[in-house]
Amino acid sequence: MAIDHDRTEGSAKNMAGKAKEAVGKVTGDQKTQAEGRAQQAEGKAQNTVGGIKDTLRGK
Repeated sequence: MAIDHDRTEGSAKNMAGKAKEAVGKVTGDQKTQAEGRAQQAEGKAQNTVGGIKDTLRGK
């Protein structure tokens, strides 16, 4: 059985957010940094939801 879609999508959002935050740091753009941190939080939450779904399915 495959991992829940939310887990993979959440991990991808988290990684993209980390990259966005890093770009913001390099360019000195605080808005981009904040967006990156927010994207990371969203990805972590989505990954958690996927983990719960997997647990409920017995994975």
